[in-house]
Amino acid sequence: MTKPVLQHHYQDPRPYPKGVAYMDGQYIPMNEAKISVLDWGFLRSDATYDVVHAWEGAFFRLDKYVDRFLNSVEKLRMTLPVERTELEDILHNCVGLSGLQNAYVEMICTRGSSPTFSRDPRDSDNRLICFAIPLGSIANKDQQKRGLHIAISDVVRIAPQSVDPTIKNYHWLDLIAGLFEAYDRGAENTLLVDHDGNVTEGPGFNIFAVKDGVVYTPSSGVLEGITRQTVIDLCKELNLPCQIQALPKADFLKADEIFLSSTAGGPQFISKIDDTILQNGAAGPVFSKIKDLYWQKHQDASWITPIEYD
Repeated sequence: MTKPVLQHHYQDPRPYPKGVAYMDGQYIPMNEAKISVLDWGFLRSDATYDVVHAWEGAFFRLDKYVDRFLNSVEKLRMTLPVERTELEDILHNCVGLSGLQNAYVEMICTRGSSPTFSRDPRDSDNRLICFAIPLGSIANKDQQKRGLHIAISDVVRIAPQSVDPTIKNYHWLDLIAGLFEAYDRGAENTLLVDHDGNVTEGPGFNIFAVKDGVVYTPSSGVLEGITRQTVIDLCKELNLPCQIQALPKADFLKADEIFLSSTAGGPQFISKIDDTILQNGAAGPVFSKIKDLYWQKHQDASWITPIEYD
């Protein structure tokens, strides 16, 4: 048996995407960004986060994402080491230093850790982490063109009475279980229902249904997504009626169109839900109007925040 050797520095052999992270007052390459194995964010999923994207060198609706992140931090009784303006500067710097024009930009607050490994969360030193990596999407290029195939899972979404879904969190085990179920059924993504059989959300996205020209989205058990709110705002601008209400699975499956919304890629249409093919597998007219206006807004000065690059 080989005699063990205590290494003074950890060597990480894994590849990471291009990007820049901020931790403890330092800007570092993504492959250098690490947290302690004693951090409660890792050990107990005791963390909150938010994600804003940058498109063609500008943040999209940055103020909305920062608002939600700060509200989540407060609800979890955490404290950031910086004020709002400095947080926004850090996000700008992560993108600017990375050189990325289109970026996925995440801000995280973990409970942190206690020097004595105390089991009292009040003894932990909360930690802020931010990073920017290349922008990805819920759907790949082929899926964007022909629509996503979604399976409604038998896994029940974590009850909002247990974990508040309006606080963006890493409690994803129900969503991950639903994903594997979807893969086993030949689908590409999943959608979960609540204990009453109403559709809720999927991993990283909100859901919308269109019936007789009316747009519907679930009213409870979901993250109040910024892209979800953007779609609601765009419906108003397009004079499309939009209802926020419970969506029983049986009614949902009768929709004319179904699409999702996510910061990772914006609105994406769904061409197949379980065994039902929608719009003959093509993007529907209501979705197409919303998607087109969504991307037009990325050139609207009142919706974007330009980023400075070196």
